[in-house]
Amino acid sequence: MGEPIVVGVTDAPAAQRAVEWAVKRASAHRLPLKLIEVVGGAVGAVGEDEVLDAAVAAARERVEATASALPRLGLKVYMRVERGNPVAVLTEASARASLLVIGSDHTGGAAHRRGAHGLRIAAGAHCPVVVVPDVDVSDRSGVVVGVDGSPVSEKAVAFAAAEADRLGEPLIAVAVWTPLEVPRNMGAYPVQYLENMEKLTAEALRLSLAGLASRYPDLEIVRRVERGYPSHVINELAASARLAVVGSHGRGALARFLLGSISQEVLARLATVTAVVR
Repeated sequence: MGEPIVVGVTDAPAAQRAVEWAVKRASAHRLPLKLIEVVGGAVGAVGEDEVLDAAVAAARERVEATASALPRLGLKVYMRVERGNPVAVLTEASARASLLVIGSDHTGGAAHRRGAHGLRIAAGAHCPVVVVPDVDVSDRSGVVVGVDGSPVSEKAVAFAAAEADRLGEPLIAVAVWTPLEVPRNMGAYPVQYLENMEKLTAEALRLSLAGLASRYPDLEIVRRVERGYPSHVINELAASARLAVVGSHGRGALARFLLGSISQEVLARLATVTAVVR
């Protein structure tokens, strides 16, 4: 049996959606599930221990109730409740996980931006992270993946293709090209430049998807080459999709806690269940 899927549990509605999403994936891949709730916010104030003890007890009851309500179907479930910093605890737990799933109170729309915790967890995790908004996506269709030809993009494509095949959904692979800013004294873009940018992007997309048809013969693959800004295009497509997948280009000990601008912008305007792959 492989490493577990770790789920962050809270009393928010989106946390239940996160658990439900993780259960389906764990059952499909025959992986164990680990439910973790972290009681944070301690500052060392006098009398705080009594409050913390009560909060930990309530969290333990919540995790146990969540676990007992799961449709087991052979699913192995672990539980963990502790005090601490939620970002630090979930990041540490991700080092021994195949996937980390967290809920978000985001309900769609550009005006509702994400808080720092979810972004920090997604940036610092050692494994792919799935962020589940408080939105019903059951009537949506398709798995959207952003493609840019980089090594991390290849991992995102592999993750997205496997999920699209599991869900029986089309894979919508989108490569976005953004022209250089035209100097004011230059005028319009040369037609040849625009045509070549589009052709190069289409070729990079073709190479990134090579081999998927043989690996997933029943998978419908939709190729999209778009002009614009990547996060805007991805979120527009994600608004009607069941899942979006993006890569994170963080590198090194410090960079691991920083998302690339595209993945951060996609999470900041969370349009659907979104996986960040590194």
